[in-house]
Amino acid sequence: MDRFHDRTALVTGASKGIGRAIAIRLASEGAHVAVNFNEDEDGAGRVVEQIIACGGNAFPVQADVGAPGDIEAMFTVIAEKLGRLDVLVNNAGIYRSRPIEELDAAEFDRHFHTNVLGGMMAVQAAMPLLNAGSAILFISSTASTQAPALGSVYSATKGAVTSVIKSLAKELAPSGIRVNGVSPGFVRTEGVALAGMIGTEFEQQIVAATPLARAGRPEDIAAAAAFLTSYEADFITGEVLVVSGGQAM
Repeated sequence: MDRFHDRTALVTGASKGIGRAIAIRLASEGAHVAVNFNEDEDGAGRVVEQIIACGGNAFPVQADVGAPGDIEAMFTVIAEKLGRLDVLVNNAGIYRSRPIEELDAAEFDRHFHTNVLGGMMAVQAAMPLLNAGSAILFISSTASTQAPALGSVYSATKGAVTSVIKSLAKELAPSGIRVNGVSPGFVRTEGVALAGMIGTEFEQQIVAATPLARAGRPEDIAAAAAFLTSYEADFITGEVLVVSGGQAM
């Protein structure tokens, strides 16, 4: 398939995990991809190298999406290098698990600035580059509806993301811009591995409760993201596609 021939895309948080898989998938279908990273410059470089080695086009761009100044600088680079933006994937996010007794306002603000406000500010900064036919995608989480213990702040941010998707979809529809989301279940990523969740009883319980009997892969989410941001979904907006192997039914 070549659904993104001559199209441009920005994927935030694309140096690893789900973001990396989405960037690679879009590039494999013809998109010229801006690979955003915050701290992992080497990881972003490897993603770009992989895309180019396979005949695609990509470049890295640094920004902390939780910092409005960084977002402005990132879109200055996007404007210079791409000229327009056909696809914006708001994937960057953070997750910290802790009991309510240990919650502080600074951590709450950091989660919301990165997971919610960051995506909204990215859309705002992208508006001059978007056009009729452009697509915006937010990566949410099944935690928004199946909130885990110790994850109240993260779950709240992902619930907010769902509301943002639906509101922006209505706001931007007259401009021909679609806004959707993907809500992954348990996915085997580097972040999940660093959290010590892979190969644990927790993962076994999740898989046992999943009708398709396995954990998710980043490529599963990338496939959904590619569909929703492609012309094949041009009559879909304001939707959040759950990709959980049936676990979130």
